[in-house]
Amino acid sequence: MVPRNGRPALAPRPIAGYKPSAKEKFMGRKQLKYFQAKLMTWRSEILEDSKETLQHLQEDSLREPDIADRASSETDFSVELRTRDRQRKLIAKIDSALARIDEGEYGYCEVTGDPISLKRLDARPIATMTLEAQEMHEKMEKVHRDD
Repeated sequence: MVPRNGRPALAPRPIAGYKPSAKEKFMGRKQLKYFQAKLMTWRSEILEDSKETLQHLQEDSLREPDIADRASSETDFSVELRTRDRQRKLIAKIDSALARIDEGEYGYCEVTGDPISLKRLDARPIATMTLEAQEMHEKMEKVHRDD
């Protein structure tokens, strides 16, 4: 993994059987460790998938003699590249979430400052806004797109 903040980026071990609860301190030590482990595991899985994709693309780089086979291969190649681009953007969001953990800002809405629900963070650990703020943001995007 890529070092962050000068430290080796080794994934912390998740606490076995632990799930964040609203009964405990929001973004306390256990919750932060849980989300950090979840993010770093997700990041590792994406990087491993990327390596496999790159290896697959290198192996299949030989051009097909048949025009139909070549067209099919080029379409597959294009889809793989789009997928890798999405994964690259996702890794940037994961790195940003890990940085927010380091800075003590993780789990709080960047718009309102309110805590983001644990359920939302568990489903989408890169979330930066509460559900309400995200919905408002999407409505505003739609209004400005329609102009």
